[in-house]
Formats: sequence, structure tokens, C-alpha cells
Amino acid sequence: MLPLTDHFTDLKDPRVERCRLYPLMEILTISLCAIICGAEGWEDMNEWGLAKQTWLKENLGLELANGIPTDDTFRRVLSRLDPAEFGVCFLSWTQAIHHHTRGEVIAIDGKTLRHTFDLATGQKAIHMVSAWASQNRLVLGQVKVDDKSNEITAIPALLALLDISGCIVTLDAMGTQRAIASQIIGKGGDYILALKGNQGSVHKDVELFFEYAKSKRWEEIAHHYYEQTNKDHGRIETRRCWQVDLSSLDGRWSDVIEQWRGLSSIICIESVRQIGTETSVEIRYHLSSLFGNAKKALESIRSHWGIENSVHWVLDVTMNEDANRIRKDNAPQNLATLRHMALNLCRQEKSCKKGVRAKLHKAAWVDAYLLKLLVG
Repeated sequence: MLPLTDHFTDLKDPRVERCRLYPLMEILTISLCAIICGAEGWEDMNEWGLAKQTWLKENLGLELANGIPTDDTFRRVLSRLDPAEFGVCFLSWTQAIHHHTRGEVIAIDGKTLRHTFDLATGQKAIHMVSAWASQNRLVLGQVKVDDKSNEITAIPALLALLDISGCIVTLDAMGTQRAIASQIIGKGGDYILALKGNQGSVHKDVELFFEYAKSKRWEEIAHHYYEQTNKDHGRIETRRCWQVDLSSLDGRWSDVIEQWRGLSSIICIESVRQIGTETSVEIRYHLSSLFGNAKKALESIRSHWGIENSVHWVLDVTMNEDANRIRKDNAPQNLATLRHMALNLCRQEKSCKKGVRAKLHKAAWVDAYLLKLLVG
């Protein structure tokens, strides 16, 4: 069996014992391999297993005493498997391969699996919140948002599972909540939280402060500043970051500091993008538990979008997640976990210097490379 299956041995089989014709680990192993090689549904998993039956026995040590599971077996098991237990096993595995360093950015963001809705039953498309380790480029864990709630309830559940000590947690405006900030500090992490109108007076106060400081050309206002410019494909983008330690403001922000545990600084990011003769400007504000280091703040905020570009975009464009119409019971969540596993296996394999799409194709075409992905 694969080394990674050691972390899934305690996973509870949802079937009654007399109905277990195919071992759970064999079902999960074949499912994962098939997804790596492009499978999108139950019939794909069965067809892939039948085509690779000899290889599975000889290279992965699967007994396959009763052959390859049918497509109905894949459907029944992955629809009934407890996604929370599966997610804990996934987290155990990622912690074994991920050793974060102090100051690593962990980006948390949500994604809707768009075709998991069901008009006949009134089921909405499910929404998953994931954590992404920017330095190791791995998905650390994920939690499904409750049907009658939103990310505000899912983020604390995900944070409770993660080891964030010494890390910087970045969140968009939905996650900018006092309880979430307190939880991050309580677990030994730092935060950078995006501010928008949902935070009302705090957002307005921060906005007015930076507008005033800029109008005064920052005279006698202690601050930290960093600027960087990137040129690519005819586009020039300049990002400017101002960070102000609240301790330098003579207690004028004491009421805000009392409300937000660990709050140490406020941040303004100005992005100026020029394409040809057109120029656009975007200004964003953030709360942070970090003391002044504008370069670090800007780089941390930029790395947050890695979860969009390196996880959500890859899942949609390369692994066709949004188009997947499997929606019954727990199947969408469990398939999302399997896709995250496939993505992590691709990220940690370093011998092939190409992107995820190329690695997945190579795994489908070359059995030896698929084995390399699986065993490391």
C-alpha cells in the first residue's frame, strides 16, 4: 500500500461489514490514482482500475481479491464516507509532509463547487473553505460551509484543525471578524485581515487616516513604506505599501486595539496598473497583528492570492472541478478532498519542472511517473 495510506487507516468504513466486498483502502487508492490520471466520475474510476489492474497489484501491492470495484461501489462508498473524518485524515497526511517555517503565510479562502447544486431537491452548490501554505504550496485542509451559514462559521472550524503557530494567516474581508482574529492570536499566529465596508466604522476610520496622512505628505507621522514595480506582457504594475504601528499614535486608537485582539498596525496598499494608455488605481486597507515591516506586509498580502491562482484556478481549469456534476450526499466534499490530495502530490514532486497540468498528463501516460507521484 502507499505510504500516505498510513494516515487513513483509522478512517471509518461506512458500509456494514458483510457488504465489504472491496476493502476501503483499495477503493480510496484507486479513486485517487484515477483522479490524478483524469477521471471525473464513477465510471471513469472503474474503467481506469480495469485498465491498470495488473499495475495496481505489482506496484502498489493491492490484493484486489475481488477485482476492481464497480462504478456503483465507488459511488456508494464515496457518497457515504464521513467527509469530516476524511478531512482529518487528509490533515494528518499534509502535516506529515508540510513543515512550516516561522513567518510562512497561510491563506484562507472559499470556493464554490458550482455544479453541485440540485434544482430537484433545492440543494445549493456547496462551498468549501481551504487553507493554503504559500511557501510549501500545499493545501493544508478544507471545511465545508454549512448550508444555512457562510464562511464566518467555517473559518474558525478550519483554524481549529490547523497548526498556525509562527505563521501569518491572511483572510479576505469575509473573515475579518474579531472572534477570528482572537482565535488566530490564541493559537500563536499573526494575521493580516482585509477591510471593506462590512466592518463599517473601522474601515472608514482607517480610510480617513491614510487619506489625511497622504494629504499631509506623511509629515510627522511615523510609518513604514515599501514599493515594488512589475512589468509583464505590456502591463506595468506598481504596488505601494504604507504600514503604521498603532503604538506610535499616542493612544488615539486604543478603543480599536481593545476590540481587536493582537492588533498592532494598519496597512494601506495602493496598486497602480498601466496597460498602454490606460491607468487604473486600486486602494485596499488591512488590519494586522504585525509590527511595521512594509515589505513583509506587501509580500504577505500578495501571496494570499496564491490560493486563487495555484489552487482554485488549477482545480477549475486543469481538473475541471466546476463542471463536475456529482452532487449526491457527501460525494462532492470527498471528491474535493481527493482532488486536493492529487494537487498536493503534484506540488511536492520536484523532478518534473513543469506545471500541474503537465504532471497530471505525464502521470496518466507514464506509469513510472504516477508511481513517483504516489510514493515520493
